[in-house]
Amino acid sequence: MPPLNADLHCHSVVSDGTLTPEELAARAKANGVELWALTDHDEIGGQARAAAAARAQGLKYLTGTEISVTFANETVHIVGLGFDAQDPRIREGLSATRGGRGSRAREMAAQLEAAGIPGTYEGALKYVGNPELISRTHFARYLVEVGVCRDTAEVFRRFLTEGKPGFVPHRWATLKDAVHWITEGGGVAVIAHPARYRFTANEEYALFTEFKAHGGRAVEVVTGSHTAAEAQRYARTAQEFGLAASRGSDFHSPDESHTDLGRLPPLPEGLVPVWDLLADRIQ
Repeated sequence: MPPLNADLHCHSVVSDGTLTPEELAARAKANGVELWALTDHDEIGGQARAAAAARAQGLKYLTGTEISVTFANETVHIVGLGFDAQDPRIREGLSATRGGRGSRAREMAAQLEAAGIPGTYEGALKYVGNPELISRTHFARYLVEVGVCRDTAEVFRRFLTEGKPGFVPHRWATLKDAVHWITEGGGVAVIAHPARYRFTANEEYALFTEFKAHGGRAVEVVTGSHTAAEAQRYARTAQEFGLAASRGSDFHSPDESHTDLGRLPPLPEGLVPVWDLLADRIQ
């Protein structure tokens, strides 16, 4: 049997992607994806559309979201898969998590104005529509639009990151809360793109230990930002902690993402795919 082409991490216009759920479903199908999940940041408002679009394309579908968590003073992302999108605990938890984005965005804009770039809050809003979901990515797109930077990669080298103008930290959900919202709704919690976090070895060990203690069951091994060596490293981590392995491109936009939907290498051998844990949740 050839490996399943599952892509369980991507973003739509409901958070910080540039395509609609329907456009993502069509792109996933065209790229050979067989099992798909839409995982917008701290939001599940696109789930009904994504599930309907997947059915229309003949795609198998898992509900999804990507929850922002503060752990050891770092923002960590926890992907939830296969949960009940109507469960009040996850809906209320995500609403509370989104609540801090608006005030944070205004602080970011004030810093950028002090650096000589006015109007960034209003400019960023053009790309999102909902102030509850405004993020650094929306500011980055506006800075490219007005010619401050050539592309979003340059934005994040010069602005919006720690020590640069426009960086405002935000305390997100706790790791325990995020994992419980997902698991109590019948889903599986996944540590997203672990190679991206700036943890010491001890901090990373603490993250995985606490994640598993709270009921987390998987880690993203193959993802758009992981190198082949990093995929092998986190394959070993998955085995060490007894975690299943997930696979997702983290696709945001045809113009910005390094890895397209469905264009990832397969999971390394010897791992339990996360979709094996979710067979009864696939739509």
